[in-house]
Amino acid sequence: MGTRNLFGHGGTTPAPAKNARNSLQALRERPQAKVLIIGGGINGVGTFRDLALQGVDVALVERGDYCQGASGASSHMIHGGIRYLENGEFRLVQESVVERNRLLRIAPHYVKPLQTTIPIFSTFSGVLAAPLRFLTHKQQGKPTERGAFLIKLGLSMYDSFSRDGGTVPRHQFRGRKRALAELPRLHPGIKYAATYFDASVHNPERLTLDVLRDGEKAGQLTGPSGNATARASNYVSLQSMAAPAASGSAATRSTVQLRDELTGELFDFTADVIVNTTGAWVDLTNQAMGAATAFMGGTKGSHIVLDHPELLEACNGREIFFEHTDGRIVLIYPMGDRVLVGTTDVDADMAQDAVCTDAEIDYFLELIGHVFPDIPVDREQIVYTFSGVRPLPRHDATQPGFVSRDYRIERQANGTGAVVFSLVGGKWTTFRALAEHLANDVLAELGRERTVSTAKLAIGGGAGFPADDAGIQEWIKAHVSAGRDADRTETLLTRYGTRAAEVISFLDAGADRLLHSTRELSVRELEYMALHEQTGHLVDVLIRRTSLAFRGLVTGELLNEVAQVLAGPLGWDAAAQAREIHHAQEVLKHFHRVKVHSLVA
Repeated sequence: MGTRNLFGHGGTTPAPAKNARNSLQALRERPQAKVLIIGGGINGVGTFRDLALQGVDVALVERGDYCQGASGASSHMIHGGIRYLENGEFRLVQESVVERNRLLRIAPHYVKPLQTTIPIFSTFSGVLAAPLRFLTHKQQGKPTERGAFLIKLGLSMYDSFSRDGGTVPRHQFRGRKRALAELPRLHPGIKYAATYFDASVHNPERLTLDVLRDGEKAGQLTGPSGNATARASNYVSLQSMAAPAASGSAATRSTVQLRDELTGELFDFTADVIVNTTGAWVDLTNQAMGAATAFMGGTKGSHIVLDHPELLEACNGREIFFEHTDGRIVLIYPMGDRVLVGTTDVDADMAQDAVCTDAEIDYFLELIGHVFPDIPVDREQIVYTFSGVRPLPRHDATQPGFVSRDYRIERQANGTGAVVFSLVGGKWTTFRALAEHLANDVLAELGRERTVSTAKLAIGGGAGFPADDAGIQEWIKAHVSAGRDADRTETLLTRYGTRAAEVISFLDAGADRLLHSTRELSVRELEYMALHEQTGHLVDVLIRRTSLAFRGLVTGELLNEVAQVLAGPLGWDAAAQAREIHHAQEVLKHFHRVKVHSLVA
């Protein structure tokens, strides 16, 4: 689902040019499908792709932008979840490790190996407390630090899950002297450091778009009617469901009312099966469809992004993953030229926007000092913050840190309308396997068999992606031109993977120039994003089509220049451009604590 629409529900934004919203037009021209997916986070989009590959007539709608909610507010990790072992979630850990290894192979353009180091301050601490945590899923009294013995045991189990098809090295233990030689800025009081490998995803929003594009491409295979079998549109929300057919009717379909969030227009859509993948909003979505459910109990997680060269250097390219003094597992790790710090885990109030608070920032600054005590960090070095609500199951008295990270699928049917599948839970790492599971349930409901496996199917720009640095340099060299140098070509390859070749063809088909406000975007590339990536708002480009906001690189000049370029393909007049600039400023300020002053009144 995602963050609230700061334009409100009055339809204050003019309709974009028709060719920029072909996705919405496809839904309105043929307002029915076998399956309708509500929610465009990674799990909904993954299920859309899987069903499209099976040839199912499937549609997807997302009330905000793709990957705008929890999917875009993750810790950017693709990991097995070593700490879930303590909760006894062995099935989830095994599936996660397998999927981590798989994503390293099928999405190598975005998913990269991540060397992770755990600083350890004791040897046997926590040995007595761990069984109680395991049995009760609660912290008993004052948190007890996990010592080397427990961490060694956990990492050995973790390695065992990677034996089949493992693609990362096994863990290593270092004593204090050697650990400080490798990471000299670590707290001098450490006794050991354990190092293992997981993976990171630096561009979760773009990976989500790639998965979506795969589904759309699969849906271009047409049926007897000549219509695409897979259609998706962002900025479309579910408003309500029509009353079911009368008892005894043979009807098996349901009609829902959808709303175009950019124009305020309403239209009906009919489906046999509805899949609710709206994350923490699952119960609210079911309520809109007339069903009272109490599946969800999401927790909020916040992060900060620092422009801090000294801390960046101290990490030495590694994620620092450790237990803070309150028993919470937290992380510090470099992402390009920035440092990501997270995360909190507190019960979420769904009536409030998820934003990073002053108290959470204090917590982050304190935890950095726990492992890097001689590196000063203050608020002035924060360039971006973000928060999301994890789609966890209702957990009543269970403490947030012990709530299961596994997922389940709830099936509901009233006998006369569409069957509704609600996804409860789900995490980034397992999205492909989860989508396969959910798609299989839908296929069974439709009486169909799976015809395509996604287990080894490359995702988007991961197909043919160079295997090493030498291959990357060769690809760049092959795509450099008179008007596009190696740095610009590398930016495109990083942003799109091998799909950059398609983007480059678009760029070369007309006159192009870099923006004055950044060398990371050009006029033609912005037009490509508007026409081919369902860009609905100016802020979509800053947060989800690029990493400019994440890295603290948004300026007033950039806001104005991007708005002017997007105005053409999106049909914005001068007043609409001004509203988009204001909207971007408000989103950045309210949700990300970023203040950007515009150059226009």
